[in-house]
Amino acid sequence: MKFGDMQYERPDKEALKERMKEITARFRDAVTYEEARQAFLDYDTLGKDINTQGTIASIRHSIDTRDPFYDEEEKWWNETGPELSEYDDAFTRVMVVSPFRKDLAEEFGQIIFTNAEIDLKAFSPEIIPELQQENDLVQEYEKLLASAKIPFEGREYTIPQMTTFKTDADDVRRLAAWKAEGQWYNDNRKALDDLYDRLVKLRDAMARKLGYDNYIQLGYYRMKRNCYDIHDVERFRKAVVEYLVPVACGIFEAQAKRLGKTYPMSYADNALRFRSGNPRPKGTSDDILAAGTRFYDALSKETSVFWRGMIENDMLDVLSKEGKQGGGYMTEIPSYEAQFIFANFNGTQGDVEVVTHEAGHAFAGYLNRKRVPSSTMLPTMEACEVHSMSMEFFAEAYAEEFFGDDARKFLYSHLADSVIFIPYGTMVDHFQHIVYEHPEMTPDERHAEWKRLIGIYQPWIRLDGEIPCYAEGKAWQRQHHIYSYPFYYIDYCLAQTVALSFWARIREDKDDAWKHYMAYTEQGGSGTFTELLQNAGLETPFGDSMLTDVCNHATDWLRQFDLTGIE
Repeated sequence: MKFGDMQYERPDKEALKERMKEITARFRDAVTYEEARQAFLDYDTLGKDINTQGTIASIRHSIDTRDPFYDEEEKWWNETGPELSEYDDAFTRVMVVSPFRKDLAEEFGQIIFTNAEIDLKAFSPEIIPELQQENDLVQEYEKLLASAKIPFEGREYTIPQMTTFKTDADDVRRLAAWKAEGQWYNDNRKALDDLYDRLVKLRDAMARKLGYDNYIQLGYYRMKRNCYDIHDVERFRKAVVEYLVPVACGIFEAQAKRLGKTYPMSYADNALRFRSGNPRPKGTSDDILAAGTRFYDALSKETSVFWRGMIENDMLDVLSKEGKQGGGYMTEIPSYEAQFIFANFNGTQGDVEVVTHEAGHAFAGYLNRKRVPSSTMLPTMEACEVHSMSMEFFAEAYAEEFFGDDARKFLYSHLADSVIFIPYGTMVDHFQHIVYEHPEMTPDERHAEWKRLIGIYQPWIRLDGEIPCYAEGKAWQRQHHIYSYPFYYIDYCLAQTVALSFWARIREDKDDAWKHYMAYTEQGGSGTFTELLQNAGLETPFGDSMLTDVCNHATDWLRQFDLTGIE
């Protein structure tokens, strides 16, 4: 079914609550396993129906945040979601003490109880008002970014549309673009500061209501951290500083030499990989999607069927336009067993990475679309990001299809960007830990902390005040995960480390690498992150060995890469 034909209707909230209560009572009072099993499945089906309607409304709202109908529907779901969580919580509490727990675990996997027990630590009816307020504030932040109209060269552009100018090969134009975008953030600083301050204090209040010292542990539970903890993340951050930051510094030192610049460089100069210009996809957005079809057709039978279904059913919205929410995502529409990709094409290499990254998520959803219960379709977020980031590396074999004469530029840039990203993403995580440890910090103190962390994680950046916002320690406000999905960002870093190990495997034996990828992805959410890796014969990113291997392979490859003619 095409996305446009999927029907949306706001559910009857009170009827939903009664239905959830009825199934919960039936599950609690079950005398036989068959009765308990049927109630368990009925509740899962109801959850899929609820999620489907909420997801359709959310997608249509993100496509045009100015649409008054879906804006109101988003507000309704922001209020209703936390209220329904109380009924989910009641069902979960019955489930974990059920006399049929062992039977359910044998049929559907222990993971459903591992995650259920975490869910119970992350919710109480006491925090429903705060959850509703949080949803509203996040929506306000996303709408603010989507409303941006940045004056540049006589026209106005959205934030995603500015990206192509921010990577222009002309030094003057590129710097002007960075200044124009930075000025928008500075002009909206009070609103951005206020929104985040309210979110931090709100989340801290939620945590204290639930008995935690601060939001950090609650944030980990909300992210369903089910196989590692704060100490594991701290060790990973230290390893990134020790092993990856020096490699990233070397990449930017070589870049400065190519550009004829002095290291360290400004944000604007760091954005230009080659003096002759950054890699650009060839052709139109339709050409990029067509190249994606050729890639997925060649990769496997499964990916071919999956991708062609996405295209035929209009399950992508990729063009950047006024009023559209920024960023990109993949989401599930469970009752239709469908996946949807949202993106903002802007003429940069990121357009191709969307076709591969978000499609990696969608392919994992496609492979596991029939899993029961639906909570086991996909794993926790760091495990999901392995699907997407690794798919990007499999697509490198089709670089010429996507980039034409810029293929070599892309291959170098893609690996370099993957390495450079991990210190940045780790800095985002470190920043959030500091913020939630000290919710009393003022906005200026938060900006100063971000600026300090740049010196640790991104020493290749020169902060001299030349570019508004960015050079003043405020660039974190463009990272919507910090506002919308606290503690999400380390997931990307852990996953990127695993994905880089896939990059090394692909270079040795692509077919063998694909077998490991499928072995990992076909498991869906049937286990924890570390269990899924182990089952697929893959190493975990915790500990030094994977990071050191990644650094050694990447450093050697980048050093030996022939840049003749493209510098």
